[in-house]
Amino acid sequence: MKEIVIVDYGAGNTRSVQATLARLGHASVVSADPAAIANTWYVILPGVGSARSAMAHLNQTGAAEAITSRVSAGQPVLGICLGLQLAFESSEEDGGVDGLGIVPGRVVRLSDERVPRLGWSIVEPWGEAYYFAHSYGAITTAAVATAEGVTAAVSHGTFLGVQFHPEKSGPAGLAFLDQCLSLV
Repeated sequence: MKEIVIVDYGAGNTRSVQATLARLGHASVVSADPAAIANTWYVILPGVGSARSAMAHLNQTGAAEAITSRVSAGQPVLGICLGLQLAFESSEEDGGVDGLGIVPGRVVRLSDERVPRLGWSIVEPWGEAYYFAHSYGAITTAAVATAEGVTAAVSHGTFLGVQFHPEKSGPAGLAFLDQCLSLV
């Protein structure tokens, strides 16, 4: 069985992601080790946390360079929620933070009356409802799906990122993750 690395940046939703992967029959390990990130068949950058502290941890451990090198080498990475946002060039969160620069664009604070944006929303054009929990959203030309006018998914090279939490999205989330892993 191939092992998946869930990137540890000192916060994140690692336990929920790990439990969901186990339900799908996949082994996973939580790690910030650059060698583990470089040498596994699939990497997930999970959601939940602060952009500044997450990027600081990724930079300190060398995980940031391992993730960007991985994408440059054509190896897959899935970003979930904050993991999606960290892939961009910059974020307004925490007074402004440089991201990994994998995906063109930036992350801005949502101006909707509903911030934080919590709950289920249909992702178009996929037609499935997924669970969202965020206060920031991406502005990018790499968007491939939206929910209520907000970027819900991006694809750029071998990086796929989603603003929603597939690990908290019931059968639709399980199907989404299973499809991502079956394409590798």
